[in-house]
Formats: sequence, structure tokens, C-alpha cells
Amino acid sequence: MLFDRIAEPGLSQYAYAVGCQGAKAVAIIDPMRDIDVYLDYARRNNVTITHVLETHIHADFASGARELAEKSGAELHLSAYDEGEQFEVGFDHSPIRDGDVIDIGGVQLAARHTPGHTPEHMSYLVYDLHRSPDTPMAMLSGDFLFVGSLGRPDLLGKEETDQLTRKLYASVRNLDTLPDSMEIHPGHGAGSMCGSGMGGRPMSTLGYERIANPMLDPTMDEDAFVDTMLSNLPPKPDYYTRMKQLNSTGPATLGTLSAGHAIAPEDAHGLMDSGHLLIDLRNQTDFGRRHAAGSVCIGLGNSFSTWAAWMLPPDTPLLLLGRSTSDIEAAVRALVRVGLDDVAGHVTGGIEAWSEAGLPVAHHEVIPSNELQERLAADENLCVLDVRADGEWAQGHIPGAVHIVLPELPDHIEQLRNHETLVTICGGGYRSAIAASLLERAGFTVLDQLGGMAAWNRDGCTTTQDAACL
Repeated sequence: MLFDRIAEPGLSQYAYAVGCQGAKAVAIIDPMRDIDVYLDYARRNNVTITHVLETHIHADFASGARELAEKSGAELHLSAYDEGEQFEVGFDHSPIRDGDVIDIGGVQLAARHTPGHTPEHMSYLVYDLHRSPDTPMAMLSGDFLFVGSLGRPDLLGKEETDQLTRKLYASVRNLDTLPDSMEIHPGHGAGSMCGSGMGGRPMSTLGYERIANPMLDPTMDEDAFVDTMLSNLPPKPDYYTRMKQLNSTGPATLGTLSAGHAIAPEDAHGLMDSGHLLIDLRNQTDFGRRHAAGSVCIGLGNSFSTWAAWMLPPDTPLLLLGRSTSDIEAAVRALVRVGLDDVAGHVTGGIEAWSEAGLPVAHHEVIPSNELQERLAADENLCVLDVRADGEWAQGHIPGAVHIVLPELPDHIEQLRNHETLVTICGGGYRSAIAASLLERAGFTVLDQLGGMAAWNRDGCTTTQDAACL
């Protein structure tokens, strides 16, 4: 039997390859957009991709299921329960229903309708026929059942949330007939915003989840389940609706991924004047030291896909500036995973070539915690802008700080015009660099606090839990 998890840390996403070595066949479940990952897997393992499945219409990443099925010649299986729903698949596929079985040599995948996160959500029971044809070895639970949590039921709007939460409750109760020994392999791990309170391990067993997952408490009635489930949901990224729409209609075929066109700094500057947006992939300190005027800093790393999707306008062509071709290639891959395909190219020579060409550059201070505390105490005309999430803010913040969560900053920039100089801060310096670049583009004088609240607390600086004000 073949059973492999194919992880993408940036979106905390898990795809799966399940199949039979003897039959030299494999199914891929929940593939992302950069399908070369799965084609390479099949080549390395000397198997053919015969089936491509999805658990649901995804909200957090662009699906690669249709293109992977086309490229590999596999049959594409998608839930039949999207019919008449808010999001309905609009391209050819084989509908799969509760109880349908897919045979892959000595392995079977049995479909199980598990609505709640979405109306059409499917999970797949995995049977190793050589070991036990009657007892499932594992469940590919998608965004239904996570380690320590369940999938959020609020992605279709307030009107649908209560009904979906009650369907989620019924899906949980329908687990009662399945064995404790069954492994749970979810679609996401800790860090995903498709659920709250996920455990750090990538898999569990149903028996352990019955003990340790509070949402599987058998004594909890439906109304209590609804109240509990909806009381602790993470922020919902605005781009989730765009992803649902994209995955319903089917993302465009990508073909080979690359760093794109190499663009001379002078030409890139001209493109910026015509509406292109330059994304600087470097870190907080390097960006602050020197950057192309008008660029936006979104540092390349595990959070890049999420924040690019959340903060960048999807209809604006992008230019990339990084340290190396490998950085650019990684950024392009991360962008297409969230449906941001319009990358015009990358700036040759990086920031050094930009500066040498005499093009406009900017900089701002990246200020250590102790120095910032001293300057605040000296009554400088500084306003600290904290862009962390509400829960982070509530745990403690700099006295007198203004609080605007980063995704909402573009809509509230004008409310900050009465402040002479803004100091951006977040948890560790990543989000504050994004905020500083956005504010600088809008004409503000900015400083960026080095290392975020982690550094502030580590340096023993003063915090409070008082309310914020603008």
C-alpha cells in the first residue's frame, strides 16, 4: 500500500497520495495548483495517477485537481452534493456520492458525506484490503475533522452558518459507527484558518479525538455544540470567497512554473507608473534599510501565500523583487497557490540594480524595543499602530497604541491622518513590515518596531491591556 502526506507548510495544507504499489496506481486527494509536485511524486514511485479527488470546494487555496486530472489522464471525482448550493462546480467531473467506492488494486476509498464546513464536503475511508477489508484503516477527513478541532462552518455567510453548524453536528454524530483504531488524516494542520485550536501533530486516531477533541464530546447537545463551535472562530480572510469562486469555475491551466520575465529596473519603474505593483520579498530589516519607493513588503516565507492573498488586489499585475532567482520562483509558486497568476516578471539585479539605475528609493527606521520605549517616554510625536489580531492585542500591548488588524488597515488609513509619525508593530515583525510599506505608499512617515511584541516583551518593556483609541 502507498499512503503519503504531501505537505505545504505555507498554507498548512495536506494533500494525500493513496494507492497500491502492486497495481502501480495511486489517487491524489486535494491537490494544490502547482501540480508538478504530484506528477513528480508519481514518477519517483513508478505509479500512475488514476484518480484525483477533492474533499470539498476549497476556500484557502486554488485547486489543482482539474489540471492534474487532465495532465495525468486520471478520473476526476468531486462531490455530487454541490448541486443547487451557493458554490457549484462548473466543469466536467465524475460526481461522487455517499457510499461510492473507488478501487485501486488492494486499496479502496469509500466516500462519506460529511457536511458542515461546506454543504458538499466529503471524507474518504481508506481500506487496506490485504489487512482488513471490513475495517477502515484511515479517514481522509479534509476540513471536516482536524486534530483537536473541526472545520469552521461560517464560510458561506451568516445566513448559512447556523444550518451548516447543525449539519456539522450531525456529521460528528455519524462518526459513532467507526472504530477507535481508525487514523484521522486531515486537510490542514496548525496554522490554518479553516478551523481553530488545531493540534500540532499532522494526524491522530478517532479514539484519541474522542478523548481529547472537545467538539467530539458525546454529552454535548446540538444547541451547545452550535454555541461552542461559533464562539471561537479565527478571522476569516476576505480572499476565501474569491477562492471559492475560482475553484467552482476552475482555475486556469498553468503549465510550467518559472520566475517569469526578467525586467530591467528602468522598465519595471515604468510598469509601476502604469499600475503594476512591486512586491519586495525581503525581510523587515532589509526592506526598511532601502527599498524601491512605492513597493510593498511581503517577506518570502511560510506566511507569504496567506498574506499575499489577503492583502494584494487580485486584479493588479505584480512585479517581484527578491535576492535570487530561487526566491522569485518560490514566490511565483506561492502566488499561484492562491490564484494570483498575473506576475509580469521580476526586477533584474534586485535592489542594488534599482539603486544603481538612479530610480527612486525610500527607507525607514526599524527601531529596537528599548529605543522605542525611550522615545515614547520622551513624548515624541509618535503613534504606535498595532496590527495584530484581536486575541493577540487582548493579551497585552504598548500603552497608548492604536489597534487596527492588518487586513483592515487599507480601509482605515484615512483615520490615521492626524498622527505625525506612525510606528508599526505586530507579533514578530512580519506583519508590521507589510503595514509600514502600505502606510509609506499612502504618504505617511513611518517607523517599524524590530521583532514585534515578542522582542518588546523579551526586553521587559511596558505593556497594558487598556482599550485602544484612534
